[in-house]
Amino acid sequence: MSVRDIFTDGQAPIYIIAEIGVNHNGDMDLALKSVDEAARSGACAVKFQTFRSEKLVSKHAPKAQYQIQNTMSSNSQLEMLKQLELSFENFINLQKYCAGKGIDFLSTPFDEESADFLHSISIDAFKIGSGDMNNIPFLKQINRYGLPVMLSTGMADLDEIRAPLAALENCEVALLHCTSDYPAPLQDVNLAAMETLKRTYDRITGYSDHTDGIEIAIAAAALGAKIIEKHFTLDRSLQGPDHAASLEPDQFSAMVKAIRNVEMAKGDGIKRCMPSEEATRAVARKSLIIAGNLPAGHVLTGADLAVKRPGTGIEPGFYEKLIGRQLMRDMERDELIRWEDLM
Repeated sequence: MSVRDIFTDGQAPIYIIAEIGVNHNGDMDLALKSVDEAARSGACAVKFQTFRSEKLVSKHAPKAQYQIQNTMSSNSQLEMLKQLELSFENFINLQKYCAGKGIDFLSTPFDEESADFLHSISIDAFKIGSGDMNNIPFLKQINRYGLPVMLSTGMADLDEIRAPLAALENCEVALLHCTSDYPAPLQDVNLAAMETLKRTYDRITGYSDHTDGIEIAIAAAALGAKIIEKHFTLDRSLQGPDHAASLEPDQFSAMVKAIRNVEMAKGDGIKRCMPSEEATRAVARKSLIIAGNLPAGHVLTGADLAVKRPGTGIEPGFYEKLIGRQLMRDMERDELIRWEDLM
């Protein structure tokens, strides 16, 4: 499936994104191996981050606390990001490699030059991170491309989402609920806000997951997320800002399998007897039966009727309609009554 299916097909499967991000550590070989493993894990897409470090952060920008902890260094954001930056040529090669592996290539742009580059290589959709939700000039640039946008909404109040949606007026926009901490504490996840986004803005909704483990992403799928994004790494012990809050391939594969099972189990919402229940229905439901041996011509009274299994005869709800009817034939105790047995 393609990311565009999410915006055009209401029955499209959940779109699962392996967020490699900067977990390649600036190493193209590691990036390619990550694509291989994400494809094997069942992801619909891999997503990277495209940026020019000097255009993303100032030399004075400090690192977030989780970045200091996970990189075991207090150097600046700029110094950290320079080590994690891939060239535009690298991304062209990654896009081609993904096509060969049958997995969608996506990347989040963090500056105007990077957005122009991604558009120039005919990316199918843009993913915009939570940090650019209030970057209206940047969003207006994205709007000019007219491509589908997946917009993360971490750190935002409900009303703050109106402005970016207005800036993206020419784009189909999916809103991703998100808690921007790494890992995100469960008490701050607030999955119910995903339904609030859908109800308020009438958009496709999804979930960008930064929690430990896989259960919250699975819960989001059960609650109706059409897009699930989760950080992906080959090894959580690697040094880098996001590895510790990511899933390794085996975990990611287990998450994908669980999401697909939840998706299958959700069904179409029509309450009905399912094919697998038919046999049980026949033996577990009850029918009207003859309570004792009765001769042909006998006029039925309430005392002549009982309700017992199986459920293959006249349903108990027709009890009143049988009172006063005559039997067409002799009947024995515990026989199911058929309409053809009655005058």
